[in-house]
Amino acid sequence: MTATDSTAPAGSSTPVRLGFHETPHLVSGIIARAGLDPWDFALVPYDVREPFRLLRSGDVDAMVVKYGLREPDITVGPPVGWDERVLLVGAGHPLASRAGVSVEEAALYDAFARPKGFPGYVWDRVVPPRTPAGTPIRRVHALTTVEALVATLTSTQAVHLSFRSVEAALPPQVKAVAVEDLPSAPVSLAWLSGSHQPGPVRDFLRAAAAAAVPDPAAAR
Repeated sequence: MTATDSTAPAGSSTPVRLGFHETPHLVSGIIARAGLDPWDFALVPYDVREPFRLLRSGDVDAMVVKYGLREPDITVGPPVGWDERVLLVGAGHPLASRAGVSVEEAALYDAFARPKGFPGYVWDRVVPPRTPAGTPIRRVHALTTVEALVATLTSTQAVHLSFRSVEAALPPQVKAVAVEDLPSAPVSLAWLSGSHQPGPVRDFLRAAAAAAVPDPAAAR
C-alpha cells in the first residue's frame, strides 16, 4: 500500500486507487474493516482546494468524503464510518489543556474560511457559519496547506473545527480537543457516476458498505 502516489505495489497489477485528504488513517480503517489486503490499494492524497480533480481526471477510482455531496457527476455511497469532531488549537491556546469544549466556546475565536474550490455546502458542515445558539463563527483565516494551518494556529489564537482523524498528522505544538456538542461526521466513499469500475473496485465498495460502522449517536 502506498500513501504518497498511485504507484502499484509489487505483486499487484491493478491496485484500487483511493483518494484521501490529510492522513490515511480513515482509509486504512475502512480497508481493515472490509477484510481486504492493504497492499491491494494505492492511497492517493488530494488537495482540499481541488478535492474532485483526481476523481474527475480518472487518477483515482474512488475517494473518501464526509457529509455527502451534491455534485451531479459524483455518486456517494452510504456511510462506512464516522469521524469525531475536534477543535485544533495551538499548544499555548487557552483551550489546549481542556478534555473537551463546546462549539459555543470555539466561536469566541477566529476560525478558518472555506478553501477556494471546496464546496460551500460541505464547508458549512465542517465550519458552520453559526453555532446552534446562533452565535456567528468568524471564518476569517485562509486555509491552504497543513503547514500553513499549523503556522496560523501556533502564532495566533485561531481555532479550526476539524476531525479526529487529522490528529495523526499534527505536530506536538498543535492540540486536538474534542468538540462535545457537534456530532461525528459521516464518512463515505464516492466515485464518478456511470463510470466503469474494475472488479477489485466494485468488490471494495461492496465490502466497505457491508462492514460499515454504525452511527455512534444511535447508541446513545
